[in-house]
Amino acid sequence: MFSVFLQKIISLFLTVTAALSVSCIQWKDGMAGHDFPIIAPTQKAEGDVRVMSFNVRCNDVNDVPRILRRDLVVREILKVKPDTLGVQEATPEWMAYLKFMLPAYGCVGLSRDNGKTVFRKGEASAIFYLKERYDLVDHGDFWISDTPDVPSYGPGASCRRICTWVLLRDKGTGAEFAHVNTHLDDSSEEARILGAHMIVDFINERFGETTPVVFTADLNSIESEDTYRIMTGLLEDASKTAADSVSFPTWHDGDPGENSLWTLDYVMCSADVTVNTFRTVTDGIKGRLVSDHFPVYADVTISGMQADAR
Repeated sequence: MFSVFLQKIISLFLTVTAALSVSCIQWKDGMAGHDFPIIAPTQKAEGDVRVMSFNVRCNDVNDVPRILRRDLVVREILKVKPDTLGVQEATPEWMAYLKFMLPAYGCVGLSRDNGKTVFRKGEASAIFYLKERYDLVDHGDFWISDTPDVPSYGPGASCRRICTWVLLRDKGTGAEFAHVNTHLDDSSEEARILGAHMIVDFINERFGETTPVVFTADLNSIESEDTYRIMTGLLEDASKTAADSVSFPTWHDGDPGENSLWTLDYVMCSADVTVNTFRTVTDGIKGRLVSDHFPVYADVTISGMQADAR
């Protein structure tokens, strides 16, 4: 209880500080002058589950600090209106703010550096889910390393990397599905490949062929690389299988259309999940870039949930 109260006090302080700082900062995150397609979210069909992946960027984007981007990120999430959301680069400051500003969502996920949820150190690959629609049945975390039960580094990795998962039950139908989320290493291909193998093995062992699975990630891997091929050996890339798909490279480093663009962010699904719609969301908020990654989402039909039209 005390930690929740403290988080609210800190968040209020940071909000006031941000408001006072806005006039002193030259915003350099405008979308004007960049040549790229503007892709907006669609209306979700009744009964679908919207699964979103969003690398919120731990620090600044184009010299605009996190404290001035926080509201943009929250507004982007509320614009997309996901049922479940996997975030990456969620620092302790991000986690405190997102939990406070998204009260409709439950949240699970440990810090990758010390394995804690409060007074944490390091980023989380947390998962948010709509509390009104889903019950949290089970959840867990493991590190991408040879010692997955404790905070640890993978081979050659620049950072500790963690994978978070939840098992959710639809309150209307009782149907269950799993959401798995991670952020693989940016420096070590060996660590990324290890992570892909670990996640595939975990999904097979924990959920098998009985539980539908959705997977979100910043894989730090493009389609031609082994990490992507390992993941798609088990799961289907939603951007490829959606009946209605509009995609665009997801990582732009704050300069879309000018720097090299790469697709690093994914929604993937087990074969028993039908992907209806996929979007890379590029339209930003009021002409401003929200992160150095564009978020992605997929609207899916999960077996057993169709009758629960909402």
